[in-house]
Amino acid sequence: MVDVNGVRLHIAEQGDGPLVVLLHGFPESWHSWHHQFGPLAAAGFRVVAPDQRGYGRSDHPHDVDAYTILHLVGDVVGLIHALGEEKAYVVGHDWGAPVAWHTALLRPDMVLGVAGLSVPPPFRGPQPPLAAMDQLFGGRFYWNYFNRPGVADAELAKDTRTALRRIFYWASGDAPGAGEGRQPLVDPERGWLAAMTDPEELPEWFTEDDLDALTESFSQGFTGALNWYRNLDRNWELTAAWHGAVVTPPALYVYGDRDIVPAFPGTPELIERLPALMPNLRREPLKLAGCGHWTQQERPDEVNAALIDFLRATS
Repeated sequence: MVDVNGVRLHIAEQGDGPLVVLLHGFPESWHSWHHQFGPLAAAGFRVVAPDQRGYGRSDHPHDVDAYTILHLVGDVVGLIHALGEEKAYVVGHDWGAPVAWHTALLRPDMVLGVAGLSVPPPFRGPQPPLAAMDQLFGGRFYWNYFNRPGVADAELAKDTRTALRRIFYWASGDAPGAGEGRQPLVDPERGWLAAMTDPEELPEWFTEDDLDALTESFSQGFTGALNWYRNLDRNWELTAAWHGAVVTPPALYVYGDRDIVPAFPGTPELIERLPALMPNLRREPLKLAGCGHWTQQERPDEVNAALIDFLRATS
């Protein structure tokens, strides 16, 4: 447990060498990086993965406004300092990717290199994201559903293990229809999980032990995690000063060709333009064939190889 930025964060740690901070997404925990610890540590790096605020054994602040992108970046900055370092590599998946990208954007002096999995770098749009998705999808986009106080919280907590099993299968590369440009829309009356299949068997890369660990990490519920989504429009307001700014540290972007996130409106075009938009992108965006949303868990060998090559090239 580490005291950081006014909260206590639970971390997992392995190895010695330059610090690599691994930031998980939703609905996950530090455990989503368990395939990365051994290989990155063996490659000569000190690997640390926190349960981010609102998740797992870390603190779950009550106030919704305690989960802005500035708080989340502040946690990373504070964690680096608490671990006795001045600089680190920062790697994020899903929601962890925007935290990693924004850490590099706001504190490039502290970031040796930044890698994002699934979610590409932040380029602030012309209107608040919740408002934009509400306009595009009539309030049915899952961000808008998550923004309703207490609603998704109750749906996901009713049977946590089943909810997580459905979500992980639905967003994986193993699910029928993955990679076909579908959007995560919700029937507000039936809920987010209604359209998700409960698989008879888990994919090979996601074991019952993984599901047990994940379920345990949500023993305090989902509200803290959902509060990240409830700050999307506030984050847009708070980052106005960086509108048009680009991430300058060395960067890597990895995604799956069956991942639902890179199919979000405007994202395919953004990914195509990344080499022109990112001054220090070290290679073309790495697209993993047959891989869904859970990048580092579905394709650990390829992700580990890409990360180690990137870290060594920039160390």
